[in-house]
Amino acid sequence: MTDSTPSPTSNVPDRPTVLAAMRLASRAPSVHNTQPWRCEFDGTRLHLRRDNDRLLSATDPLGRQLVISCGAMLHHVRTAFAAQGWHTDVTRLPDPEQPDYLAVIDFRRWPDPPDSVRARARAIDQRRTDRLPMLAPTDWPQVVHTVQMLVIPHDLELTALDDSVRPRLAAASEHATATRRYDMEYQSELRWWSGHSSGPEGVPRNALVSDAEFARVGVGRTFPSAPHSARRGTLEDRSRLLVLSSSSDSQPNWLHTGEVLSAVLLECTVAGLATCALTHITELPTGRRVLASLLAQPGVPQVVVRIGTAPDNEPDIPPSPRRPLVDILSIRR
Repeated sequence: MTDSTPSPTSNVPDRPTVLAAMRLASRAPSVHNTQPWRCEFDGTRLHLRRDNDRLLSATDPLGRQLVISCGAMLHHVRTAFAAQGWHTDVTRLPDPEQPDYLAVIDFRRWPDPPDSVRARARAIDQRRTDRLPMLAPTDWPQVVHTVQMLVIPHDLELTALDDSVRPRLAAASEHATATRRYDMEYQSELRWWSGHSSGPEGVPRNALVSDAEFARVGVGRTFPSAPHSARRGTLEDRSRLLVLSSSSDSQPNWLHTGEVLSAVLLECTVAGLATCALTHITELPTGRRVLASLLAQPGVPQVVVRIGTAPDNEPDIPPSPRRPLVDILSIRR
């Protein structure tokens, strides 16, 4: 990464800083790795817009998961710029006449951001989606306490599910899969965006799991199966489950959900934990009803997160591809 510490007289990030921060921020997670965002730096402010050409019309017709993905990008952007010495002031949905215009960011110098922010920025390149069975997370009560603190500014609720409800959630996950099994538009979309060995987008083949591996997870989106393998072959999944929920189902809620999801994933990565974000259970009313019944108070479930520990001494999961920066960022002066 370019060393682009702002000079004492600069009022906005310079071009090298913007490029370095946006390169890092582009590692944000997104549904099917569609990367459905467009950004513009106008010389003073950064503008974030949703890219509707990347809407999954069968999977996500309302764009809920698309906006959650953009929310994750927004948090990654703020984290990356903070590590470069810039505080970000965000105005969300700044123009009601432009619903695709999700956020505008103003900058202030921040020469000494907290160590926790710098740690999350370092974690961006380390984070992976782990779809394999996991060991139990270490120090789970402390993990829950830490991530709950991240939720408070965004008016969302985070619920740590008890292990006793896992069979109900596994059944809801399987029901979501079964309901979509003969939906040809959904299946075509899923295959278009997953299982490829090259390209700058989509879920790569090496990030998928085999049928044998998936059978030991229980709660997960069913992707096209990888070639037969039995990684972590003796391990039954012991990950724990969190649910992010909102008070209603609206674009502002979705954007905040993505921001919190990003913070949770990065904080877990800092703690040495493996994660997998799941939205398929919340795509259909049945799954949402099951999840809603498990919440401590009324709310609209948005995302489930599996959190666990990967075994030691195994190969790293390769990073998923990303689109070239020129495809998602424009800079004008």
